[in-house]
Amino acid sequence: QLRLVDSGGGLVQPGGSLRLSCAASRSIFSFDVMGWYRQAPGKQRELVASFTSTGSTNYVSSVKGRFTISRDNAKNTVYLQMNILKSEDTAVYYCNARDSTWYWGQGTQVTVSS
Repeated sequence: QLRLVDSGGGLVQPGGSLRLSCAASRSIFSFDVMGWYRQAPGKQRELVASFTSTGSTNYVSSVKGRFTISRDNAKNTVYLQMNILKSEDTAVYYCNARDSTWYWGQGTQVTVSS
């Protein structure tokens, strides 16, 4: 059974940066898609960024140019570098991995506030 552990969230001022990490309990090579979702209070969970096994990436328009998704295969870890953070980025962020099953991390809180 795969386990995903999310970390790196916290409180940051507008304009600041955070890097989220998602550590997988086994190799991430086999997944069709890996990515990050977020859910703000009272809103639906939305896809923030993802990459496929072929290497293509996808970002929600509101984070393009500010967020970067990356991976370290040797560490079985996926990262989300978040720059120029805005108050509307405040949410719980969840790592996601998919093959024939969808897997989720436990979530990490990101709060952007002055």
